[in-house]
Amino acid sequence: MTVFITHCWKSVQSEWNGPWRASFWLRALLLCACWGGLFSPHAQAQSPAPAPSANPLEVTELRLGRSEGALLLQSSLRLDLSTIVEDALQKGMPLYFLAEVEITRDRWYWTDKKINNVSRHYRLAYQPLTRLWRLNVSREPIGSVGIASSLSQSFETLPEALAAIRRTVNWKVADLSDIEADSKYTLIFKFRLDVSQLARPFQMTAGSNAEWNLATQKTLRLPTDISR
Repeated sequence: MTVFITHCWKSVQSEWNGPWRASFWLRALLLCACWGGLFSPHAQAQSPAPAPSANPLEVTELRLGRSEGALLLQSSLRLDLSTIVEDALQKGMPLYFLAEVEITRDRWYWTDKKINNVSRHYRLAYQPLTRLWRLNVSREPIGSVGIASSLSQSFETLPEALAAIRRTVNWKVADLSDIEADSKYTLIFKFRLDVSQLARPFQMTAGSNAEWNLATQKTLRLPTDISR
């Protein structure tokens, strides 16, 4: 009986030390890896990647009208300020925005001809003493011509002031007499935060920070019968 048991034990040892042992450990390692991956906190708590944030500055409406020999523009923007930019406003630093419209006529033999170019400059600032938001609008850079030469409005809240910047109504961008019938024209609308009018130290900071780089543009083809 003892001889039989000893012989069987030697057979088991021989199998264990052979290919069966390697196969056993390989299967064991694969099982542990799968089991650990299934119940690891990372696998259970992993959440989908956040969706990209919406563009803070975008042209949402751009259309043309005409009245009394003038070509008029209606525009709307989505303009959202980041926390950093809004904090700067709250601390008394004015912000400058620039809206530009350029109208060109197609020319097949040369570059497009510029028909007209107009701009609007905005200065938005918070006044702590009165707790009002002041918005100045001018055809020229306000920093060079001064606040006194611009149109001024006051608002009780920042959203009200931003609403006045976001929407443009009946902005004269050209005379209809400058638009030739049956010619092809393109209107280019641009809007941006004008960091060039900030104090020089802030210009350097804004140039390296994406939250200050607010700019957008949109093009619009003029109807061929707009001047008729």
